[in-house]
Amino acid sequence: MFKLIRRLISLVLAIVVIIPTYALFVTWNSAKNPTIRTSADVIVVPGAAQLNGAPGEVLLARLQEAKRIQKLGYAPLIITVGAGAPGDRTTEAAAGKYWLTRNGVSRSKVISLPVGRDTLTQTKSYIDEMRKRKLTNVIIATDAYHCQRAMTMANDFGAVATCSPAQTGPNTLENSRYRYLIREAGAYLAYITLGRRGIHISDHLTNSGLVRYVYDIVQ
Repeated sequence: MFKLIRRLISLVLAIVVIIPTYALFVTWNSAKNPTIRTSADVIVVPGAAQLNGAPGEVLLARLQEAKRIQKLGYAPLIITVGAGAPGDRTTEAAAGKYWLTRNGVSRSKVISLPVGRDTLTQTKSYIDEMRKRKLTNVIIATDAYHCQRAMTMANDFGAVATCSPAQTGPNTLENSRYRYLIREAGAYLAYITLGRRGIHISDHLTNSGLVRYVYDIVQ
């Protein structure tokens, strides 16, 4: 009986402590030690906020990183992805393409996919486009702490993904707050526990919402 109780306690500790700690570690490690291919088929820019066609700070930083590595020859094609918020006159994808083509990237080298306001929906969209074009290797230009979750989703859908973290803006590793790390670790945990089983948790949960969600998982 005592052995059974000890095993139950160990299991609870594993669920409550070890699993969330693992999620925090892999999210932090991907941000701190990014892996990036220098030869890929396509660069993807996940959507973020835009205002009347002008990229917000987060989206701008991702676009700048995509342009930088495209100019270095890491991949010939850039895909911008992301729908608009209710009431928007344009989309995150369109704003991204407009900025890139206005800043030295050939229009023929940019594909705009105005789909999705969360990482999973956007990932499915660009993976479908890659399949149509028989492309496999993707570099995701995104925030440092977003890398692990974005790569995991892309890999799960059959791509070979690496990540090039944005080097400017509010969500660089140096500028990010720990709250962003915790939020992304929670979202990553939500995806690997339930998202892979078809239960979709939106990126648009607040920090407190994610905390409540993770708490519910481990109960």
